[in-house]
Amino acid sequence: MTKNKSILIKNIYYMLSYAFQPLNQENYKDIAVESFDEIYDLLAAILAKGIGIQLKQGLYREYINRQDDMTVMRGKIHMPGTIKNQIAHKRLLSCDFDELSENTLFNQIIKTTVILLLKHAKVKAEYKDDLKKKMLFFANVDTIDLTLVKWSTIRFHRNNQTYRMLISICQLIIEGMLITTEAGAHKLVSFVIDERWMCRLYEKFILEYYSKHYPMLSVSASQIPWNVDDDIRTMLPVMQSDIHLQKGNTVLIIDAKYYTRTMQQQYDKRTLHSQHMYQIFAYVKNRDYAFGEEEHRVSGMLLYAKTDEEIQPDNVYQMHGNQISVKTLDLNVPFEEIRRQLDEIVKGHFGDMK
Repeated sequence: MTKNKSILIKNIYYMLSYAFQPLNQENYKDIAVESFDEIYDLLAAILAKGIGIQLKQGLYREYINRQDDMTVMRGKIHMPGTIKNQIAHKRLLSCDFDELSENTLFNQIIKTTVILLLKHAKVKAEYKDDLKKKMLFFANVDTIDLTLVKWSTIRFHRNNQTYRMLISICQLIIEGMLITTEAGAHKLVSFVIDERWMCRLYEKFILEYYSKHYPMLSVSASQIPWNVDDDIRTMLPVMQSDIHLQKGNTVLIIDAKYYTRTMQQQYDKRTLHSQHMYQIFAYVKNRDYAFGEEEHRVSGMLLYAKTDEEIQPDNVYQMHGNQISVKTLDLNVPFEEIRRQLDEIVKGHFGDMK
């Protein structure tokens, strides 16, 4: 796990199930009730189940350009190759053609990730056996160098939307467990949850939790426009909130923070991260100004994932007419307790809504 941060493995599953709706489907029910001692096994189980569901729908395929010698023309004639065949007295046409193939980047990522899991000593045999059976259907899919995958450039559309969760799980496995030897061979080592990935999951989980359980609130990750006097916003940075909760003219802006350390330290003095405070203050004040003369209440919150540090922030400040609080969310407790913590935040700002 990430240094100085402990999360129950079961809670990672729950967080994933909010972030990725397919995990709430009937097909994954057996995973939800299973007990996992290792993060490896949880992710292997999710991947095996997800691949099985995808196989029933069919592997995603794309048209891939090929060039081959053939007895009849297919696609376009490749003249240099055809002339070469004639010189060699081969009665073959060299053809350029597009072929629908399952050897796509999505399937390559899945196959290579599974092979890494199969090589890992800590993955239980039952999950390895399941994954091996699934890989029989990937015989025509190549493996790739996972260090070269540009995750931010991967795009999903109508025909491959079902791969979104599978690819995200692969990314978590690869970024958390992958090292490359000098010889270029890949292998998996002790799992370390990638902080950037967990930060995105943490944000998504909280957003989707409130969206699901509080339909009476407007829940979004909306942008907050800068309040400027002359309406000129050229080159101003985008203010993108993590979680924006609103009921009528009451607003709570939550900035979800997943860091190894929640406090900054200079000499012997520990303080809140200054950049985080500046950010939430800017969000709150600009959202506040947008209401103009209307009666309203805008508050902000920095919600850190609890760490193993001795001092955990739990502060409430009144700043220029707005409340800004700093709290921690303990992820190393039974999930019902996590739900209670999240519900208390809503209750504290909007009253009892259940």
